[in-house]
Amino acid sequence: MSIPGDERAGRWREHICQLVTTVERMADAHWRCLYNSGPMTDITSDYQLRRDTVLLNHGSFGACPKPVFDDYQHWQRELEAHPGGFVARWHQRMDEARAPLAAYLGTTPDQLGFVTNATMGVNVIAHSLRSDLRESDQILSSDHEYGACNNTWAYTCSKTGARYIQRPMSLPVTTAEAWVEQFWAGVNPRTRVIYLSHISSPTALTFPITEICRRARAAGILTVIDGAHVPGQRELKLEDIGADFYTGNCHKWMGTPKGSAFLYVRKDRQHLIEPLIVGHGWHAGQVSEKPLVDYVEQFGTRDLAAFLTLPAAIAYMHEHNWAEVRSRCFKLACDTRHRIEDMLDTEPLCPDDPAWFSQMVAVRLPDRLNAAKLGQALRDQHKIEIPVFPWNGVNIMRLSVQAYTTQAELDILVDAVGRHAKECIG
Repeated sequence: MSIPGDERAGRWREHICQLVTTVERMADAHWRCLYNSGPMTDITSDYQLRRDTVLLNHGSFGACPKPVFDDYQHWQRELEAHPGGFVARWHQRMDEARAPLAAYLGTTPDQLGFVTNATMGVNVIAHSLRSDLRESDQILSSDHEYGACNNTWAYTCSKTGARYIQRPMSLPVTTAEAWVEQFWAGVNPRTRVIYLSHISSPTALTFPITEICRRARAAGILTVIDGAHVPGQRELKLEDIGADFYTGNCHKWMGTPKGSAFLYVRKDRQHLIEPLIVGHGWHAGQVSEKPLVDYVEQFGTRDLAAFLTLPAAIAYMHEHNWAEVRSRCFKLACDTRHRIEDMLDTEPLCPDDPAWFSQMVAVRLPDRLNAAKLGQALRDQHKIEIPVFPWNGVNIMRLSVQAYTTQAELDILVDAVGRHAKECIG
């Protein structure tokens, strides 16, 4: 008996699907074996990352563990199932996410607003301060800052006549006291705002901002701190920091989905906040008692699911003893930095002290090395994703070590750098 054409085609499609699934499983098993040197731990298997790439660039974009990502999709399905009902409880649900985040950050919910990323947080503050900045006022920063936010302040100065001063900070760093004194020497009577990263993007250094904020408050200078890389990578208690404004990403080291960050503003500074996008929260002739909600969060329909996963992300970190995870990652980062710098005979940019770095560290490469060429060799020949770049006359490899990073992956990096470094020097 012959098989009808449609049925025969259906069987072939089913057979091909089964074959593809089998090949994918075999490939996944191969890469797990190669890069993890043994059975994957439960926490490593929670991450949905490609198995054919050695991902050592967590600091740029983060990664979301599957239990948190499942919660993310739950909230997205809730919105799609009943948009009107979901939006009717919009504020309640955001507040339900805000409360545990505030507890985690050592502050109160009424001092937190949600933003898409730290760059947006910096823009909200820069925009809000425009009406108070005058010609010849100065915004003091360092030369270690993130490029997009440098642009934010440069744009603000172009509209106000103020000056954005990036004070050169020497490397290698030695002590927190020396760093503070060198930076504070840039303060003068025209300094109105201090803007600093808590963890620098290019050099991965943790700056001693608590003392800077203390001195600034005594001097009547506003402090704006960019903590893009801090939440989850370091214990962060905002009231202890003492900044007037602080913004940080949750989607990098806290493991929430992309597009979730916060803006902290002290209560006595919230009168300065203005909407970056004017929406339903602003009313002519009225001043909001909740500007971080009315002026920062209310600007139209959008997907809020990433923010709503914060309780799940915080619970996930507690469940897996994140202080222990950070400690393990710090030790791996220290060891890997030593191995590469000893092999290449380069001087470290900072001491082996958790006060200066945690899970992200700048590995110093030889000055004569072609950083772009080495980075391309690592990508093309070893499938290693890691930033390698020249910065202020220093060649840097910025290494990120997260919960899913294995010793075997770091061994692959060290071996690959050893194989290609000499051919990239000249």
